[in-house]
Amino acid sequence: MQRVLTLSSNRKPLMPCHPARARRLLREGRASVFRRQPFTIILNDRDDGNVQPVDCRLDPGSRTTGIALVAQGEHGDRLVWAGELTHRSAAIKQSLDSRRSLRRARRVRKTRYRKPRFDNRSRPQGWLAPSLSSRVAQTTTWVRRLTALTPVNAAQVETVRFDTQKLENPDIAGVEYQRGTLFGEELRQYLLTRHNHTCAYCRGQSNDPVLNRDHVLPKALGGTDRVANLVIACRTCNEAKDNIHPQRWIAQLSTSNRRVDRVRADNMARIWSGWRPSLKDAAAVNATRYATGNAVKTLIPDTRFDSGGRTAFNRKQQGHPKAHWVDAACVGERGSSVRISPQHQPLAIKATGWGSRQMQRVDRHGFPRTSTKGARNVQGFQTGDRVEAVVPKGRKAGRYVGRVAVRSSGSFNIQSANGVIQGINHRHCRVIHQADGYTYN
Repeated sequence: MQRVLTLSSNRKPLMPCHPARARRLLREGRASVFRRQPFTIILNDRDDGNVQPVDCRLDPGSRTTGIALVAQGEHGDRLVWAGELTHRSAAIKQSLDSRRSLRRARRVRKTRYRKPRFDNRSRPQGWLAPSLSSRVAQTTTWVRRLTALTPVNAAQVETVRFDTQKLENPDIAGVEYQRGTLFGEELRQYLLTRHNHTCAYCRGQSNDPVLNRDHVLPKALGGTDRVANLVIACRTCNEAKDNIHPQRWIAQLSTSNRRVDRVRADNMARIWSGWRPSLKDAAAVNATRYATGNAVKTLIPDTRFDSGGRTAFNRKQQGHPKAHWVDAACVGERGSSVRISPQHQPLAIKATGWGSRQMQRVDRHGFPRTSTKGARNVQGFQTGDRVEAVVPKGRKAGRYVGRVAVRSSGSFNIQSANGVIQGINHRHCRVIHQADGYTYN
């Protein structure tokens, strides 16, 4: 169960408490709500307390990063808080592509809005594209927030996603770690990522959930253990292919009228011709792994790094389900023994940004089609704030909680769980969580 983050009366981080205890403290007036997301209380009658060592563990991903706070107690490590941070890299790339196309169109039409500049093209060492640097910044933001709300004294970051030396040369020696039991997990995780956790032959048509490693050219026919000759296949396809040569198997499948066999024939032909799935997501993780780790290390000096193969090995050994926040809890050597409650629900965090700096919307030709933006704050409210509106009477009488979109007229729209409620006067609204560039669930 997700614990409630707790602060002392002088805002010193204390150990997260059970939700039942937090409710009792709030009911008795001994604590107040300090922050809605992540939910944090501040004690009114206590300025200090004993704390246990807490690890902040991260499982960085291309789209979602898992975050876990693990407390080290007398009875072992225990997960006390978890979250899944969804990045907005795709939205940033789409915005940059749109801006680029509009500027190019203006140049073609000779309608520049500024003089050309060619002396500001240098990039500093360690530069990352905006879609990549946003991942690092968002992860760092949440580590900074959690260290201010919990007594974090160490961090574990998964940085080495794949052991490339083991992938290219399975017989490599000289490093004790690479001679251990993790090699199979390193290679398996690489193949699963490359094929998006789906059978390379039938693309899930067989509905067989068991995925195995398969040699495109069977070893009995001279195939090797090189990564280029390996794919992920479901058990049904693996047994059907057996030790048949790929070209012969394609010919056999082509004579079948079954839909799954036609899909297998098409995909086997593509694989045999040299096609492999894109590793764009894996490349994004590899490009930002050390930037994320170094950024975290500036906040938590005692930061250690480990591989994705060890994370998967720890999770499977303990029988935990596959999820980003679970992987985060299993990062590193201490991740081999972590208690996770089956009822634990992580906080879903989605990065939405702070809005756009574009002053006017444009049509498909790049010409303005709307008026200039109005005031950002209206009557103390800002678009993105989470508000509670209590309308006493009228057609819209009731209580509404959700994200607000402000209007200069003072009549707001509220995005609640049941849809958009339009025309709610600002006098009926109360801010319960200020906009911070994220949405929560």
